[in-house]
Formats: sequence, structure tokens, C-alpha cells
Amino acid sequence: MKSIRIGTRNSALALWQAREVARHLQNNNYLTEIVPIISSGDKNLTQPLYSLGITGVFTRDLDTALLNDEIDIAVHSLKDVPTQLPQNIEIIAYLERDFPQDVLIRKESARDKEFHELKLATSSLRRRAFWLKNFPNAEFSDIRGNIQTRLQKLEEGDFDATILSLAGIKRMKMDIDYEMLPFLIPAPSQGVIAVAGHSDKKEINEILQSINHKSTQICVEMERNFLSTLEGGCTAPIGAFAELFEDQIRFKGALCSLDGKNCIATDESFVYNEEENFGEKFAKVVLENGGKELMSEIKSQI
Repeated sequence: MKSIRIGTRNSALALWQAREVARHLQNNNYLTEIVPIISSGDKNLTQPLYSLGITGVFTRDLDTALLNDEIDIAVHSLKDVPTQLPQNIEIIAYLERDFPQDVLIRKESARDKEFHELKLATSSLRRRAFWLKNFPNAEFSDIRGNIQTRLQKLEEGDFDATILSLAGIKRMKMDIDYEMLPFLIPAPSQGVIAVAGHSDKKEINEILQSINHKSTQICVEMERNFLSTLEGGCTAPIGAFAELFEDQIRFKGALCSLDGKNCIATDESFVYNEEENFGEKFAKVVLENGGKELMSEIKSQI
């Protein structure tokens, strides 16, 4: 078989992720070729993502390349992938999740400040809402770009700290101080590299099954089902995290108002079975406990 063309965004982190998929495939004796593609999401670094008015801002160009047969597979950070995929595109494989957490990075001048005193730079609605739930008087600035860009903006900007995904820091082997934030539920499927394929390419999709990490798949599909049931196509402050211990799963999920004052959360431990859609089930509990009204409120505010 000819080499498998791996499509990726051309940022340092995205290329690392593509190489990781290539390594898994090469370990199974398949030839690979990495094809970098500039994403629309990387071209606009001034507007916060939610104001661009589209889902899939980081995946759209790779989707197009897949559909046009310019690449065979596309590698994504799964948290960037919309729950509704374009026709003929599907997630075929998930690599083992490494670091799902959010972490706080401070500038040196803010070392001694308490959490409630920090002026934060983040464009994430989820991070802002969960932070406001705990520190209601917090001030925010928008910040976009890759990890290196954000860290540079942190040094130069008029704010004290930013929040980043620990996965990116670890994958880039960055030697920076960070603090764990246990009160922040991660974005659904944070810390997971996913491989998308064209539904017609049966042979390649079968090959991808050989690198799929099943327990990661179970957890992230649950998180994404929770997200899609709540979301209905709207960007909202939603956190979800599932962990599998043998046949037991612990699932934490939450929907927060933009100001953090109203947060509807669920924390469940249960025995997993394939038949039940647990993500949808827990999302419906949230919707029935005020989540429906809260989602309408969020939609009217964004």
C-alpha cells in the first residue's frame, strides 16, 4: 500500500500530534507522509472563537482536504472537533488520552496574588464561567493563538495569568511553572488526539482501528454525547470528564451560565455497558433541572 497521507494544521503542537499518529502507524509497518494545511482558525488571531460564528473553525480546512482526496486522514485535538461532522467524515481512531487538565500560568509579577485577585487572559467561555463561579469579581482579557503566542502575550499584556491545556505544555516539553485547577472541569474530550477519515476509504479506516485506544474512545464519546445533547449547535460553557476504572466509570459534567452564577452539575459513578448512551442520559438530567432555560439564556447572550 502507498504511504498514508496525514493531514494536519501547521502549528508546532498540531505537527507533534500528526507525528504521534505517524509513529503509531509506522510501528505497525505502514508508510506515512505528513501534509500540513493552513487552517482558517489559525489565520484570525484577533477575534475570540465564539464570535467567528461557526463551529469547526480549526477542522474545516482539513475536512475539505479529506473530501477532495488531498489527504487520507486528518489529525485533530478532539476538543476542537464539532460533535456534528460533515457528511462522509467520521472519527475513526482515538489515541490514549494523556493530560486532560487545565492549568494556570502566571507572570512573575503576579506570583504572590491570590486566585481572586488575578486578572485572567482567556477567550474560553467555559474557563471564564467556571472561574467566575469561584471568583465572581474576576476581570478577563481575550487571548488567542498557539501556546507560544499566548505566553508571549502574557508577558507583554496587561493581565496576570492565563489558563492553558496541560496536554499542550507536556507535548511541547515546555519548562514552565503551572498550577493545577481542580475546580475547572475540562472541555469534553480535552487531552485526546483523534484521527478523522473518509467513510468511503474502508481499507485505511480498518488500518486506523489498529491504533485506536478503546477505553479513551468510551470516555470521550460519552463526553461528546453529553456536549451534543446539551449544546444543540450552540457554543456554551460546558465541561465533561469521564474516567474508566475496569468496568466502572466516573462521569463529571456541568453547564454554567456565562457569569458563573448558575451552574448545573452532575457527578456519577456507575458500571459501564455498551447499550446505554450515558452522555445523553446525564445531559437530559441537566436539561430537566434548569439546563433548558439556561441554554436559552446563553444563546440569547452570545
